[in-house]
Amino acid sequence: MTIIPVLSPPRGPIAIPESLRGDTKLREAAQKLEATFLAEMLKSAGLGTSRPAFGGGIGEDQFSSFLRDAQSIELAKSGGIGLAESLFNAMKRSIDA
Repeated sequence: MTIIPVLSPPRGPIAIPESLRGDTKLREAAQKLEATFLAEMLKSAGLGTSRPAFGGGIGEDQFSSFLRDAQSIELAKSGGIGLAESLFNAMKRSIDA
């Protein structure tokens, strides 16, 4: 019997400090990059592939990418894996330099 660990609930949106509120465009770009990365990882993991029996057929195949993209955007908005924060800090340092 395989024991599956219980995952903690997703974190809430990241609170943006007052000093960084002017960098919202940069933060949004970092979140979009993380969402794109997460979408590719979810695709590689097989999320959205149709089931062989009682699947949604061709419609499921055509629209699975939309679901995967929406899920990756929501993952990135809720904190994701921390990639957006790292990207934001790296881009901020390169702009300030």
